[in-house]
Amino acid sequence: MKYKIAVFDMDGTILDTLDDLADSTNYALRTNGLPQRTVDEVRRFVGNGIGKLIERAVPQGTDDAVRQKVFDTFTTYYKDHAAIKTKPYDGIKEVVQKLKEAGVITAVVSNKADFAVQSLCRDYFDGLFDMAVGEKEGIRRKPAPDSVLAVLERFGLQKEDGIYIGDSDVDYNTAINSGLAPLMVGWGFREESFLMEIGAPFVIHKPEEMIDIIL
Repeated sequence: MKYKIAVFDMDGTILDTLDDLADSTNYALRTNGLPQRTVDEVRRFVGNGIGKLIERAVPQGTDDAVRQKVFDTFTTYYKDHAAIKTKPYDGIKEVVQKLKEAGVITAVVSNKADFAVQSLCRDYFDGLFDMAVGEKEGIRRKPAPDSVLAVLERFGLQKEDGIYIGDSDVDYNTAINSGLAPLMVGWGFREESFLMEIGAPFVIHKPEEMIDIIL
């Protein structure tokens, strides 16, 4: 096989989480007396963790204390509402299963809060990923390579052994910064034209296209 490990982003890559993220964002904004956002706006806001999502979602000039309240409200609400409308993209589970059967190590590295990454992996991909890592305090978020490199170290692998699959500029830069091959998908939260502009060599449109590329 060409790669020994396939590392996946979560939001927009293996799971369509947008509606639950938008609903939770708007609940947090509404609860704190702030104007709500459209789903398309939330689509543009996600990718850099909850803190950045809330920072982008609140009106410009919002007081830090209010922004923190929105963050806290979102976090509490999302813990119980992360899997209401969320669903795996068609074909993803089958592809991950085939990779595992071929001997490829599979992992998730996301900027989503670690509690949500762990629960969603259990809910939708139970046993399909060998390791899952979300945002944790004290560890730099993507596109910093820290979490990806920790995964490689855990399995005794080198950067040349891995490919990183994602749907955004954050993911592309994570792959580059980690030394992994980038593989960009066109069904997620960023448009294909944008992905090509930032340097993606190509964009795939169906999960099964990963099989030949990775193996």
